[in-house]
Amino acid sequence: MKLILMVAFQAMSLISISTASLQYNFYGSSCPNAEQTISNVVYGLIDADPSMAPALLRLHFHDCFVMGCDASILLDPTKANGSPEKTAIPLRGYDAVNKIKAAVEAVCPGKVSCADILAFAARDSVAKSGGFVYPVPAGSRDGNVSSAFSVFSSIPSPFFDAGELVQSFAAKGLTVDDLVALSGAHSIGTAHCSGFKNRLYPTVDASLDASYAAALRAACPDGSAADDGVVNNSPVSPATLGNQYFKNALAGRVLFTSDAALLTGQNDTAEKVRENAGDLTAWMARFAASMVKMGGIEVLTGARGEVRRFCNVTNS
Repeated sequence: MKLILMVAFQAMSLISISTASLQYNFYGSSCPNAEQTISNVVYGLIDADPSMAPALLRLHFHDCFVMGCDASILLDPTKANGSPEKTAIPLRGYDAVNKIKAAVEAVCPGKVSCADILAFAARDSVAKSGGFVYPVPAGSRDGNVSSAFSVFSSIPSPFFDAGELVQSFAAKGLTVDDLVALSGAHSIGTAHCSGFKNRLYPTVDASLDASYAAALRAACPDGSAADDGVVNNSPVSPATLGNQYFKNALAGRVLFTSDAALLTGQNDTAEKVRENAGDLTAWMARFAASMVKMGGIEVLTGARGEVRRFCNVTNS
C-alpha cells in the first residue's frame, strides 16, 4: 500500500496540464461503480490469460496515437467507414473490451465511453502485471471516424531511430521523458520475428548481446516471412511490468531497432534509460504520469463524439 500511494503521489506531481479537459472521479455521480466494475472484469480476464495485460495496454496506446484517444481503434469495418484502424495491424483484446463494456452497460447503461474504458483497462492491466496503480482522469467520448490509412503514419515503427521516435512522440505532445518511460511497456508481451529480424540477418547487430542474438536466431530462423514466429519482449520476467526493460537495454538484450536506438540517439535518451534501470519506483511514477498524459491526446469531450452502446459500432 505504501508503494502504491508513493507512486500515485509522484505520478500526480509529474502529470501535465494537457489532461485538463478530463476529470478525476468523472463517473462518481453518474456511475459510481464504473471503475470497480471495469477492474473486476480486467483482473478476471488477466487471471485467465496473463497476455491480456499487454494486449489491453497496446490497444490503448494504438488508440491514442491514431486520431486521438477516442476508441476509434475498436470500430468494425462497415460500408460507411470502409477499412477502419483495426484492419491495419492485427491486435488482440477486442473481445476483452466488449466483455468489459457489457459489464459496465449492465450497471450504468449509456454512461461510460469506450475511450474511458480503454484508459481504465490499461491502468488495471498495469496494476495486475506491475503491482502499482495510479488515478486516471476520464470524460473522453467516442469518435465516429476510423481509418486504416492513418495508422502507419501515426504509430511509431519498431525500425525507427532515436530521432524519428522523438519526432513521433513530439507530434502527439509527448516528451523524451514520456518516450523513454512508456518504452518500459516492452518488459511484457510478445513480438513477431518480422519486427526485429533485420537485427539478426544477414549479420547480427553489433549492439546485441551475443548469447541473446543466438537464442533469437534459433527462435527466428532466416527464411520465409510467412513463418513469422513469436518471442517474449523480455528474456527476463516476461509477464512482469517493471524496469527490467531498461536493464535489458543496457545489456544489449532488447528486440527492436527502436529499443536499441534509445542508447545511441541524442536528447539524453541513454541517460534516461540508465535512470529508469536504477530506480524502479521512480520509473513507475514516470510511467504512470506518461500514461495519463498519453490518455489526454486529442480527446473528445462535452458535446463532441458520443458514448457508444457497443464499442465496436457507432450508435447511428
